[in-house]
Amino acid sequence: MEQHTPAVPAGGERHYDVVVVGGGAAGLSGALTLARARRSVLVVDGGRPRNAPASHIHNYLAREGMAPSGLLATGREEVTGYGGEIRQGEVASVERLAAGGFRVLLADGSAVTARRLLVATGLVDELPPVPGVAERWGRDVLHCPYCHGWEVRDLPIGVLATGPLAVHQALLWRQWSQDVTLFSHTAPTPGDDAYEQLAARGIAVVAGEVTGLAVTGDRLTGVTLADGREVPCLALVVAPLFTARAGVFTGLGVEVVAQEVAGQPIGSRVACDPGGATGVPGVWVAGNAADPTGTVISAAADGVRAGGGINADLVAEDTRRAVAAHRSPFSPQAEREVCARVLGDRRHGL
Repeated sequence: MEQHTPAVPAGGERHYDVVVVGGGAAGLSGALTLARARRSVLVVDGGRPRNAPASHIHNYLAREGMAPSGLLATGREEVTGYGGEIRQGEVASVERLAAGGFRVLLADGSAVTARRLLVATGLVDELPPVPGVAERWGRDVLHCPYCHGWEVRDLPIGVLATGPLAVHQALLWRQWSQDVTLFSHTAPTPGDDAYEQLAARGIAVVAGEVTGLAVTGDRLTGVTLADGREVPCLALVVAPLFTARAGVFTGLGVEVVAQEVAGQPIGSRVACDPGGATGVPGVWVAGNAADPTGTVISAAADGVRAGGGINADLVAEDTRRAVAAHRSPFSPQAEREVCARVLGDRRHGL
């Protein structure tokens, strides 16, 4: 079997087996899987990885502590090494073609077509509107303890309460430090049971709205409250709203649904089955767009799983087409079979 290569139809738009939208861990892993399956693959990457502010990747076996940019650079080399293509750009729109497949229009006005799509666009972290939080996001303003807890172990850690899950956050981060403070900020007042749990774990609760961060020498040193108080902490935990980047695909019928944890909304995700297939035939999703709570290694695993599912779907389509061609009375195979039958009849005097 020959390697699939992109076709260039009369209209000049290159055609691929699969276009992957998003070049993070999920998108590149899906592209690598497909390229190794001898599929023609194009990755369209906007160059805005979610973890760009972070200095290291953690809990990725054999890649512990690697820079996010290094992982992506290595991943691109691996994809292109198997014949996949990567293009820098933004997808402006996607439409289904009457003859089957999809047309992907890029922001620069160019377009390509594909038999299948893999959505690996990730999500947007919508941060609490506290001055200074966005600027320090991924450094000493944090969210995931499994990503950053070890790096701030034993330091004074503050937790900014913005919803009902704040108590759970504070109790979770207590695993990494004995000095944890819960700032009530804009969250509902904890109930008696929650207060008892916090007290039992030695977690202080500070009332009042947080209005800003105290920074000295480009390092967080505390938070400031509306009443003028400044409370020390060297790391601040927040709870972003996780919003799936999927707007450009909703026109195809891709469904975006609410994501919840313990019955509480934390954002949105693209609905899909366990293999990444959406409710739209021909469209798969992988990574944080489908699972807002996933880490880098789980996003990569999602990409591999979706890539395998896409290839299997293409194999089924290729087989259907081959069977139809095989049954056609005008196919070369059919002609060979007719000739073989005629010669056989002659040999037997029929």
